[in-house]
Parts: sequence; structure tokens; C-alpha cells
Amino acid sequence: MSSDPKSAPDSAANSGTPKSGNRKKKILTGVAVVAILAGGWFGISWWTHGRFMVKTDDAYVQADVSLMSSKLQGYISEIPVQDNQHVHKGDVLLRIDEGDYKIALELAQSKLPTLERTLARIDTQIAAAETAVTQAKAQLAASDAALSNAQTNAKRAKDLAARRVTSQADLDTANETLATAQANRTAAVAAIAGAEADVDVLRAERAESDSSRKELELAVAQAQRDLDHTVLRAPFDGVVANIAIKQGELVSIGETLAAVVPDHGLYVEANLKETQLAGIAPGAKARVVLDTDKDHPLEGVVSSVAPATGAIFSLLPADNATGNFTKIVQRVPVRITLPEDDHERLRAGLSAVIEIDRRTSPEPGATDTASAQ
Repeated sequence: MSSDPKSAPDSAANSGTPKSGNRKKKILTGVAVVAILAGGWFGISWWTHGRFMVKTDDAYVQADVSLMSSKLQGYISEIPVQDNQHVHKGDVLLRIDEGDYKIALELAQSKLPTLERTLARIDTQIAAAETAVTQAKAQLAASDAALSNAQTNAKRAKDLAARRVTSQADLDTANETLATAQANRTAAVAAIAGAEADVDVLRAERAESDSSRKELELAVAQAQRDLDHTVLRAPFDGVVANIAIKQGELVSIGETLAAVVPDHGLYVEANLKETQLAGIAPGAKARVVLDTDKDHPLEGVVSSVAPATGAIFSLLPADNATGNFTKIVQRVPVRITLPEDDHERLRAGLSAVIEIDRRTSPEPGATDTASAQ
């Protein structure tokens, strides 16, 4: 038999084509199966979990930072703390020169002893005036006795003169004595009225002086408060930041001097789109991932949802009643509280990514019922 050498390679090539096609088909089939399985897995995951999750990266750590401002005007005499220094509640942050305010306090306090001496003098005068009233009443009693005696003598002299037993001169003398006794009694009554009027005047003067005591006491209290406000103290445990004044500089009333960031009470404020709010309620659980520590997520709880969008509280709210209206999806702030144990690695202003599980939100009305109880 004769053989063609060229036909051998062709037959070899033809015999390899089906094997290569089968391999490609198996690969494509495997890829398709993997894709279907992955798609199924992702679909099941989304259906059972993902569709309940609300996620946003528009979230930041917030804190109720206290901006320390001056209530007084004066020169800074001491700054015993530095930026980023930890302080405890009541620690001194700044001191304003207290010289003027100490003088004002001493001046206000010096007026009280003067008032006390004035009141003591008036009390002595009132006692003397009351003694004069007693003396005048005693004189009235003596005048009454003298008048009664004069009336008796005048009546007797008149009877004797009518019987020609005594002379007209004796009758005249008795009548003069009676008139004198009546005048003395009238003078005694007037003396009592005058003495009582003096007492009333002195008591009114004392009441007027005593009413100024309250004003002086308030002036002392105000001066003491001003003196106390020359020292600015930390309102809570935290870290001092942004000290905006130097020793020796003049500060004005209301000027911000420093800030204190609290150690505790930090929270996350997530700005959710209005289309994401369905099913979000206080009590829902949230997963917080900080950009500074993505490997250790935090577990938080939704504590409140803002009553309005952020645009409402902006300096210049949008006026949508114009001809060039463009609809923009608004965002609503949602506050998420964090466990106190995790506050050591938190810093106000840090960026975060949050996921809220709508399945954990309380049933409608449950929150109101719990708060009512």
C-alpha cells in the first residue's frame, strides 16, 4: 500500500479540533454556572438582607462641643492649659485680670456697713421718740389731774361767791387756775401728737433706708458674680482645643476664647436621602464604619430623626416657587448613638459609612407607647 506524507499532519490537526472545542465549551459552561451561582447568591442575599439595609457615606462623628466665651471685658492674665490637653470638669482654662472686678466688689461691700450704721442710728432715734411719747402721755395725765382739781376749786369758789362767803378775787383766781389747767392739757395732747408724728417719720425713714439694703445686697452679689466669671472653667471632662487668645490680650464680651470637646456623648449624624427614610425609626440598629478604622465597625442605635431636611435650617433656604425649579433629592439628618466604650477612638468630625437595618426598627406606635410609659 502507498501512503501520502502530507495527509498525516492534516489528519492529526483534524483529530485535535473536537478536543479544543470541548475544552472551551466546558470553560464557558463553568463560567456560566459560577455566574449563575454568584447571581443567585447575591440575589438571595439581597432578598433576605440587602433590601432591608440603608447605607450612606454622608455621615460624620459629632459632639456637643462647648465654645467657651467671655462674659466680661478684660485682659487675659493666665492660660494654664494648652491645645489638645485633657481637662476635668471645673479645671481652670483661662483667667481674666480680676483687679477692676475685685475693686467693684469691695466698693459694693463697703456700702452695707454704712447702711447698718444708719439703721442703728435711726433705731436709736425711734427709741428716743417713743420715750418722748411716753413722757408726753405722762404730762397729759398730770394735766388731767391738775384740770380736775382746778375744776373742783373753781366750782367751790363759784358756790362760795354766790353765797357771799368768799370774795370775787378768790373766784377770779380759781377761774384763772382752771383756764391754765385746760391750756396745759391741750399742750400735753399736742405734745403727744407731735411725739407720735416724730416716731412715724423716723419709722418711715428707716423703712426707706432698709429698702436700699436689698439693692446693696444685689449689687454685692452681682459684683461677686462678675469676679467669679474672671475665671473660665471646663464645663465637663474633655479635651481643650482651638485656644484663640494669648496671654495679655484684651477680650471682649461674648468673644469665643476656646472650645472643649467632651469625652462622652459623641454620636454619628448620617444624612439620608429622603427616598431612604421609609422604615427608619428610633431604635433601629446601625453599623458604623469609621474611615480611620475600617476593620473594627461599631454598633450603634438610631436615637432620633430630624423633623426637617438640612436645607430648611440653612442660612439661605431654597426658594422653589421660581420658574427655574430643579428637583433635588433632599437629605434628612439621622442621629445614631454609639456605645460609651467605643468613644476613646472617636474624634468629632470623622467620616463614617453607616448601614441601618430597617428590620430592627420598632413597630409603628411602639416608640410612642414606650415613651408614654
